[in-house]
Amino acid sequence: MKILKFIPIFIFTSLCFSQTKQDLYTIINSVSEKRIQKDIEKLVSFETRHTLSDTISKSSGIGAARRWIKSSFEDISKQCNNCLEVNYQKNYFKKNKRRLIKDVWINNVVAIQKGKKYPNRYIIMSGDIDSRVSDANDYTSLSPGANDNASGMAGVIEAARVLSKYEFENSIVYVGLSGEEQGLYGGIGLAKYAKENQWDIIGVLNNDMIGNIEGVDGVIDNYSFRIFSEPTPANESEKSRKRRRFYGGEVDGNSRQLARYIHSQVLKYMPEMNPIMIYRLDRFGRGGHHRPFNDLGFPGVRIMEAHENYNRQHQDIRVENEIKYGDVISGVNFKYAKKLTAVNAINLASLAWSPTKPKNVKIGGIVEPSVKLKWDMSNDSNIIGFKIYWRDTTAPYWEHSRFVGLVNSFTLDGIVLDNYLFGVSSINKNGYESIVVFPSDIFN
Repeated sequence: MKILKFIPIFIFTSLCFSQTKQDLYTIINSVSEKRIQKDIEKLVSFETRHTLSDTISKSSGIGAARRWIKSSFEDISKQCNNCLEVNYQKNYFKKNKRRLIKDVWINNVVAIQKGKKYPNRYIIMSGDIDSRVSDANDYTSLSPGANDNASGMAGVIEAARVLSKYEFENSIVYVGLSGEEQGLYGGIGLAKYAKENQWDIIGVLNNDMIGNIEGVDGVIDNYSFRIFSEPTPANESEKSRKRRRFYGGEVDGNSRQLARYIHSQVLKYMPEMNPIMIYRLDRFGRGGHHRPFNDLGFPGVRIMEAHENYNRQHQDIRVENEIKYGDVISGVNFKYAKKLTAVNAINLASLAWSPTKPKNVKIGGIVEPSVKLKWDMSNDSNIIGFKIYWRDTTAPYWEHSRFVGLVNSFTLDGIVLDNYLFGVSSINKNGYESIVVFPSDIFN
């Protein structure tokens, strides 16, 4: 190892980046289609996983489903020397006039793989446990929920199997959230818990429907998927809102930067896939379990199929006018679910191996032929330097970048501040990179 200090930095980083790629390719290849299929079939076998369904039966209802999920996480933990902390995260909600027709415990199943260096920094992958049919309050009818959302839940379990074989600097949370169809109650409970316990959340990857490739629009697409993200934090200050009016950043909030990170990683390591960034919190009039985290200011996105089939969502199982309705197992493409699980796995790993992001990033250079950026120097000893990004103000993705070394300020000469948007990321000695941070203030 001593010889490394005599290797030029560009050679050193190239060696690190090569290892980074190999780790992520290994993770991609480790995701199993057969295991995902088996888990989806098992979740479907519980007949209904409605939030208000049976909690006592050993073979049907949400109680049996969540106990099986918990035991699955516990089995995974046994294989990695008890590397997962597995528990229920419980939340009690009173009945209301809309979708909770009785009081209920909303129990999330949480498995935490603690980071070795920064255990209080978390990257979260979530799937939904519950299912429903046409009537949101019908908790007894057959409701297999094969794609919505056994596919996402199976993806979470498979990601835990694959990534539990590694050690990370930051913590990973694998979670099955309940109560999504009744009003995002599981996410509300866990987000509140995270806030109260001062979790430093790097990001939330909410997986909701990752197994369908046949859209109701007639399109069959087994390589495209959507990343939904809100533009700016819902709880931002009035000062931040006013500053944005003059200095920009309308599409550069923490969730949007997380979406860009995922988009970039997929293009780099899974070029056969087509990630589509959607500049929207979620679909029109609909919600997902990343939203409760967004409501509290945490970065979070929704990852899902590109072409939905509404005949297979929230439907009683039936045939009408020769059209088959219902979220049954035949509507799931397991190979596609494997691909989207791998998308999650490489991003979970990259972020769990990533350094602390730059803090207090500020920008200057008003009426000057250059751009000045500065940030706080990190105490993360693994950081080898920082990278500055910039793009046209109308560009959706970061277009240009420059590695500037282990400094806490830099001037980009010859670039006009007014014509671009800027950001800064951290890079560690293993080649992993933080999410890009948009400047939060200006200086002269």
